[in-house]
Amino acid sequence: MNLLNRHSLISAIVLISITLLSIGITAGPADDYEEMKCRKKLNSFDASLKDLPINEVIAEVGKSFTGTPYVAGTLDEYPNTEELVINITGLDCVTFVENALIFSRLIKSGKTDFDNYKKELELIRYRGGKNSGYSSRLHYFTDWIYDNEKKGIVKDITSDLGGVNIGKNIDFMTSHRNSYKQLQDNNNLMEEMHEVENNINSREIYYIPLENISSVYDKLRTGDIVGITTSIGGLDIAHTGFVYKEGGNTYLMHASLKNKKVEISASELQDYIMGNSKQTGIVVARVLE
Repeated sequence: MNLLNRHSLISAIVLISITLLSIGITAGPADDYEEMKCRKKLNSFDASLKDLPINEVIAEVGKSFTGTPYVAGTLDEYPNTEELVINITGLDCVTFVENALIFSRLIKSGKTDFDNYKKELELIRYRGGKNSGYSSRLHYFTDWIYDNEKKGIVKDITSDLGGVNIGKNIDFMTSHRNSYKQLQDNNNLMEEMHEVENNINSREIYYIPLENISSVYDKLRTGDIVGITTSIGGLDIAHTGFVYKEGGNTYLMHASLKNKKVEISASELQDYIMGNSKQTGIVVARVLE
């Protein structure tokens, strides 16, 4: 469960960061290596991609990340402050989706410079497009979809595909406070996250049940964003990626926890999801031009 793994913030990375801080060594969220790799990748795409539909650009950009190692917890390397973390050399399922989307949007706009990358990253990752602290990060993926729909970046099409109400209360983070370094000793942040969860629970959240996924294959497009729902209590989405169509089949392009890299699933989407007993269905967001 990639997002569940991503939600487990007590990690060796955090311990190393704390150790470095204690001896006076700090590293910026976009260190020189990551910035160099990002700039290089921004300049690596053929200019002709700009003329393709956004979903086709996403397919090409996503495939360019194939083989990139799966690395969890990169957004929480700085537990005492909320930084705009930039890391394209190690991705989890959400940061893969974010980066493939950002690069594609930059290619379409023709603004493939590092400053615009940082602006797009903040726009997509944070509520209202503004990093105003830990609780402004879009931790829950249905909240990520909701907020980016408000920005005109994506459209949640789950209901249009025949989705049904998910019928569960979302409170995983506050009910697992000890799993989150930022929440453990910060009552103000806990209150803010309670408010975030209350706002999520005030909405209608739709999903396509597992057994119905193959029936909507013909309505899905390459580049559609897929969030995989879960039976885990309090959690909305456990994994995410993009629809990838090839040879009449429908696959998932994603950063795989199991195989530790970005890849296209070997089996079709419904079969892939059936491979994990805690995965219950999908939500779908279509990226807008």
